[in-house]
Amino acid sequence: MKKRLCDLASGETGIIDAIHGPVHDLMCLGLRAGKAVKMVTKQPAKGPVVVLSGEVEIAMGVGTAERVDVIVTPPEA
Repeated sequence: MKKRLCDLASGETGIIDAIHGPVHDLMCLGLRAGKAVKMVTKQPAKGPVVVLSGEVEIAMGVGTAERVDVIVTPPEA
């Protein structure tokens, strides 16, 4: 199933499928197609989103997270 990064639930994981629009800012943060990410937290009312990529927590605005498509991975049993 595909979702936008900003739509992942807390603790949900996925693989980045595509980044729409300018990619330079996200690539500088270490986010690119094929990278695994996990939603750490997102604040209500269009607040920031925090994801975990590898061992690095990355915070971004919800507008940036809306440009990232993620293929959701099933939870580990």
